[in-house]
Amino acid sequence: MNYKDQTICIIGLGYVGLPLAVEFGKSRKVIGFDLNSKRISDLEKHYDSTKELEPEDIAEAIHLNLSSREEDLNQASIFIVTVPTPIDKNNNPDLQPLLKASATVGKALKKGDIVIYESTVYPGATEEECVPVLEEISGLKFNKDFFCGYSPERINPGDKQHKLRNIVKVTAGSNDEVAEIIDELYNEIIDAGTHKAESIKVAEAAKVIENTQRDLNIALINELSIIFNKLDIDTEAVLQAAGSKWNFLPFRPGLVGGHCIGVDPYYLTHKAQLIGYSPEIILAGRRLNDSMSSYVAFRMMTELKKRLIDLCNPKILILGLSFKENCPDIRNTKVVDLINELKSNNCEVDIYDPWVSSTEAESEYGIKLIPIINKETYDGIIIAVGHHEFKEMGAKKIKEFAKKKHVFYDLKYIFKESESTLRL
Repeated sequence: MNYKDQTICIIGLGYVGLPLAVEFGKSRKVIGFDLNSKRISDLEKHYDSTKELEPEDIAEAIHLNLSSREEDLNQASIFIVTVPTPIDKNNNPDLQPLLKASATVGKALKKGDIVIYESTVYPGATEEECVPVLEEISGLKFNKDFFCGYSPERINPGDKQHKLRNIVKVTAGSNDEVAEIIDELYNEIIDAGTHKAESIKVAEAAKVIENTQRDLNIALINELSIIFNKLDIDTEAVLQAAGSKWNFLPFRPGLVGGHCIGVDPYYLTHKAQLIGYSPEIILAGRRLNDSMSSYVAFRMMTELKKRLIDLCNPKILILGLSFKENCPDIRNTKVVDLINELKSNNCEVDIYDPWVSSTEAESEYGIKLIPIINKETYDGIIIAVGHHEFKEMGAKKIKEFAKKKHVFYDLKYIFKESESTLRL
């Protein structure tokens, strides 16, 4: 089969799926499928609620057809699955979205079709978990009637410099011929080129360690910041000094959330435990990063007490709810943990974020964002996310929201040490 002329179906049109659908849709037939009919309706009007793509970007995808109807998948011969792979409350992988998507694809699967997964999983998950679903639903035989591949997503939400086209794409297929077809497919849209991995398992492992490495590096810096705070040394000053050496890695401390860095390591540790190995360093890093919200809340309460501010019901303003700056994504944001920690210390907490949908915040976490900030109201202010709006506002302006006696806690180093009461 000549796959160059075949229709692609992208399953899931979120941060990962939509850019793929748009890029492929500029040059070949693409079905962009999402169960969320509102998402489809918005995209048909060229509106992207994730703010990753502009209306003109979506308009360029002249061969893209959007749909929430499963029957439309029958038109495709190549399926790319980009659904979320979250963790449950016990930090175990939740593969249900992936398995449901596999079942949906299985209904449309035909002889000769290729299914490519982009969702983060542990090594072996594609062939051990997804393929059996595809076989059962379709009645077809893997690597005889249909084929699979894996190409991990590398999109960085909110990053306007590193976009889909200029990030090297790792590719892999279930046999050598399919691996080559998949590699050629992605080379149609990736200017930076591709890296063809030896197997699907290798590609899965490569993805999951990318964020595990980042998680551990941030955990190290978080632990160092705790030590330096106890020594009354400014952490940023130390990092700037150390960063003058060419090979020092420029990581910064902070709340580690989001759908990737705070999640992916648990996929790897889960698989490791299944094969009888108990990871030490990876889980230690995760525990430390997960504890940072408690640490920040503790420092805030300690400083309030130190400044003789009434601890009965101190009023705290948190600036930022998304998991990172200049991005509306609130998936697995650790700011929620910080809010809960402060509330458990009898704090009254207001949250302001110009990037986040108030409806989504309330639906996802039961959090009501404030639309405006009143002056001279707060005992403490925490810069939790470094949105450019907060930088432009400036420390002086932000402090106008605080009472005369207050604590100004800058978690993101967006202001000078002299302008803050506390920093990480």
